[in-house]
Amino acid sequence: LAPSSYSGSPLCLYFSLKYSLLANAFLSSTSSSSRSLLGVFRWTVRMSVSSSNSIGFADIAKQLHKRSVKKGFEFTMMVVGETGLGKSTMVNSLFLTDLYGDRDVPTAHERIGQNVDLSTRSVEIEEKGVRLRLNVVDTPGFGDAVDNRKCWQPIIDYINEQFDHYLRDESGLNRRNIIDNRVHCCLYFISPLGHGLKPLDIEVMKQLHDKVNIIPVISKADMLTTNELRKFKRKVLEEISENGINIYMGGEMDDDENKELKECTPFAVVSSNTSLEVGGKKVRGRLYPWGVVEVENSKHCDFSKLRNVLIRTHMQDLKDMTISVHYENYRSQRLAKSGRPFGDLLSPEETPSLSDAGRKLAEKEQELQRMREMMEMMQKQMRAQQSHNV
Repeated sequence: LAPSSYSGSPLCLYFSLKYSLLANAFLSSTSSSSRSLLGVFRWTVRMSVSSSNSIGFADIAKQLHKRSVKKGFEFTMMVVGETGLGKSTMVNSLFLTDLYGDRDVPTAHERIGQNVDLSTRSVEIEEKGVRLRLNVVDTPGFGDAVDNRKCWQPIIDYINEQFDHYLRDESGLNRRNIIDNRVHCCLYFISPLGHGLKPLDIEVMKQLHDKVNIIPVISKADMLTTNELRKFKRKVLEEISENGINIYMGGEMDDDENKELKECTPFAVVSSNTSLEVGGKKVRGRLYPWGVVEVENSKHCDFSKLRNVLIRTHMQDLKDMTISVHYENYRSQRLAKSGRPFGDLLSPEETPSLSDAGRKLAEKEQELQRMREMMEMMQKQMRAQQSHNV
């Protein structure tokens, strides 16, 4: 009912508003079969409120902002690539922290028989009162063995394991303090040596692209000239497209917000935690005999653009894509294999008894009957009111 076209009495409008609220509340708590019975009777009241006579729901966004800031945010990022491509330095540069201060770098002899052994490091960062719990999943040993067959399997197992943990917690009785360790983003590091992607790069990304948001990164880009880098980027994108690999290109963000992401992918980065003085100011960069490569100078590399995408503009979208696409795909496949919803996910003491299910079903049926009676009464009142107006 639109107020601009409504000509009935205030009493009828009152009942319409009241029923709309009751029906919406009922629809949100009933099964799909019950909702289908009420679908033809569902009304929507649309009205605009002037600023001088506001209700106050425009401040809902402020409430959500306060709650989110109080709760804090969490983000899990995985870095995948061969040893020596600067993954650790990149992470430290992105978040201005030292996550790998105590790391032991194995020798070449030790890496011969080394398998991919994933390690997770967590740190809490606070900026202007906003707290972020950052989890970084590293993949030491990836691509270092003589035989790299199935070297991606530990990565897939880890991603699925985090999905499974979240699904179990979500299906349990206590869902208040669920810790979300699902991998929201995977930075895949590509070596600047060669003429494009290696066979290992192609196979790994094909195995991961339907489980996590992949952002390809060309590491140590200062090894290439401007023309070489442009050709290398073009070649990488061609090979990604030819092999049907889906990389992250913005998800549900607008085209304007995705412009920088699409223009720079794959990101060519240079990382450094060393501060140098250039032109009277301190910058992070790499010193060469011919000059300084500044990490945060967009003319030198795409580091600042990658940081903007990961933190300033697309962090929430990366999380939304993980929840609505990758996790939902895993969840649907997991439940389909189990044969019944949550059948093999809950322990026996957590599984609801049949008597509880029957009782809840009876309560829903009684609620549905009450709503039917209420609708019949309201229809009679409306018909009487309309005949009186005529």
